[in-house]
Amino acid sequence: MQQLSELDASFLYLETENAPMHIGGVYVLDCSEQNRKLSFEAFHQHIESRLPAARQFRQRLVEVPLKLDHPYWVDDPDFDLNNHLRNVHLPTPGTEEQLLQLTSAILAEPLSRERPLWEITLVSGYRPNDTKERACCALVVKIHHSVINGATGEELMSALLDFSPEPTKRGPQQAWSPNPLPSKTRLISNVYGSALNTPFRLANMAKDAAASAFYTLLIQRLHRLALPPALFSAPPTSFNRAIGKERSLAYFACDLDRLKQLKKQHEDTTLNDIVMTLCSEVLVRYLHSLNEDAERPLIAVSPISVRSKRIDSPTGSQLSAMLISLATDEPNLAIRLKSIHDNATSSQIYGQAISAARLTQLIPSSMLGLSARIYTEFQLAQRHKPLFNIPITNIPGPQIPLYFNGAKVIKQLGSAPLFDGLGLSIVVVSYNGEVTFTLTSNPKVITNPEDLTKHFESAITQLEKELAHTDLNSLKSVPELAEQRPSNILAALLGDITALFSNLLSEAKKPDETGEKQKDVNSEH
Repeated sequence: MQQLSELDASFLYLETENAPMHIGGVYVLDCSEQNRKLSFEAFHQHIESRLPAARQFRQRLVEVPLKLDHPYWVDDPDFDLNNHLRNVHLPTPGTEEQLLQLTSAILAEPLSRERPLWEITLVSGYRPNDTKERACCALVVKIHHSVINGATGEELMSALLDFSPEPTKRGPQQAWSPNPLPSKTRLISNVYGSALNTPFRLANMAKDAAASAFYTLLIQRLHRLALPPALFSAPPTSFNRAIGKERSLAYFACDLDRLKQLKKQHEDTTLNDIVMTLCSEVLVRYLHSLNEDAERPLIAVSPISVRSKRIDSPTGSQLSAMLISLATDEPNLAIRLKSIHDNATSSQIYGQAISAARLTQLIPSSMLGLSARIYTEFQLAQRHKPLFNIPITNIPGPQIPLYFNGAKVIKQLGSAPLFDGLGLSIVVVSYNGEVTFTLTSNPKVITNPEDLTKHFESAITQLEKELAHTDLNSLKSVPELAEQRPSNILAALLGDITALFSNLLSEAKKPDETGEKQKDVNSEH
């Protein structure tokens, strides 16, 4: 068995009914070359043949008694593939809009923690908008974020896909032989071993009692508490509000070469800079359509993978995140591109020093789940400025075709989790010469995500035009205000959290107003 890391466990603690913490993907398959549709039986057999390639397919969570420590991944002795595969046929005419609506409904439902945290739905009856002759189907994939890291995500999907129409031959199937489930005694004994290795484990052994007392205290005091302003410095927008359970998907696709041509006009910029600039312009245009102007530049968070300095790291990489000012107060997109590049460069250097895994180790894990419940219950997303406005994930994929059981993958879409205060996310995937910008949103926050995707084409055209008339090499680095620098925001994080708890403890020492009034009334009588 393998224990979840602080970072992976945090995705479990942050999960709520309105915010399932799984990532999603849509793989559109072209079955015309096979002259037959992909049947559910063939779909089932193909995945069954690939299960031995990644042990995570048949591992589930087991909780430590009394939740004294993080959960463990263990072999599922009752694993049944039928619990993870679905088959849905789109009604005629099987349009792209129907596929996106179905995908949105699937992504809105959380995964059951009683079995391995993944699910794949085969969607048949789909006909792309570009042709009515091609026989197509789609795979809607859901994998919990706690399963995914720099290695396992690639391992899981590469186990299902091939680089040629001829499926990779696998060895003879062997019967599933799971390791026995750990006993409660063993799980509890591991708690003491972990406590000796990590100082915070000693405090976490009493976290249930501490969390309960802390939660009660917050209920009494939080409404009078002033939150640290430095921690929440991004401007509030219409998509930084509390969310509901439903999800909506929309996407825009363009040729990768078109974006590469933009990159060639300035040697220092990267494709990620181009992507960020286009997303920033789409967001600005959407806000303007709502007669809404951000008071300060929007801030995006972008996950990155950094090389681990630990020789014994099982993945060789760690997940980190950089906060980037999108420079939305700059109207010239060419100058904004350089500003975003400068911000991303400084932020990535800082991300190498402080990774997301490190930040979660500095905060007791019980507080992560607690803060998620507090954040929702007190509707804090509507009461303060957010730390950042939107997550933007850029995933560079292979530029050669992939195949699923001989069927060519012709399009990939990605989806990321939403949370209170984050009603919109953008996942950018480049695959086989095409780039897709997929927007995941909550209808309570954004009624129609196509109101955003319609701006991508004009944003690219504007960037092409302004890059052609602007010499970026002659421009100096665009300085950012000190309080807007991502490094300053991250560096202030621990100090702000300390200040928040100090204020809370100070409030706790004050007599409750209701109690004081009651004492006065009793003394009068």
